[in-house]
Amino acid sequence: MILTDTGPFVAVMDRGDRHHARCTEALRALTPPFVTTLAVVTEAMHILGRRQGWRAQRALADLVRSGKVEVAALEPVALIRALELMERYSDTPMDFADASLVALAEQRGLQQIFTLDSGFRVYRLRGRSVFDIVPSPGQP
Repeated sequence: MILTDTGPFVAVMDRGDRHHARCTEALRALTPPFVTTLAVVTEAMHILGRRQGWRAQRALADLVRSGKVEVAALEPVALIRALELMERYSDTPMDFADASLVALAEQRGLQQIFTLDSGFRVYRLRGRSVFDIVPSPGQP
């Protein structure tokens, strides 16, 4: 399973996004299923709605309905962990969607993440392990 952040969802659904080609190309090399959190879906739906309305939101909804994207529930302990992470990384800063992904990664033992967010180069799993970021930070 591949953790998926807001940026790639928005970039893939919005052809006008400056990261569209990069994320679409990276997506071709990845194998579903993808997993995310409700916080990420909420953030992506908000951005897509503001940019393109229901048409773009429906594309994301269809991905979720298809089963290619799982919207995982955070266990209560993971929700508390997300809030702790926001405090720990408050100087980065870390928003709740990012914190929910780190907590989910820890909950499920996941390390690969599809993201455009440079914060994931800073965030550590259980304070030690780094994320395997796709597309790699050095890619154009």
